[in-house]
Amino acid sequence: MSQYAFGKTVTMGFDQALGRVTEELAKVGFGILTEIDVQATMKKKLGVDMPPYRILGACNPQFAHQAIGAEPQIGALLPCNVVVRQDAQGAVQVELMDPQAVLGLVANPAVAPLAAQVRQRLDQALAAL
Repeated sequence: MSQYAFGKTVTMGFDQALGRVTEELAKVGFGILTEIDVQATMKKKLGVDMPPYRILGACNPQFAHQAIGAEPQIGALLPCNVVVRQDAQGAVQVELMDPQAVLGLVANPAVAPLAAQVRQRLDQALAAL
């Protein structure tokens, strides 16, 4: 997909995908800390219409605690962003930040194994969609 994200096209509507990804993330230990409605923000701030687009800030407290303990500045790279969006053709995409790519910026050897574990959990949630 890209060097910093992975995901897939899902065969469900936008609202259903948003609910399902939240449920599947919860099953692997992630809660949603933030939700940004990009579509509404662009309309309000710029008067621009666009298809539905949400950014979810997903966090697993155990992994976040371990990462911050190993590298206090890592909070600038958290939480894991999950995008649910409808593309121009009407298909719904679910895309996740690749923690291994993003946390690979950190030169602390204690962080790489955490990133791999987070990626595994995110892969599991995505596969369940």
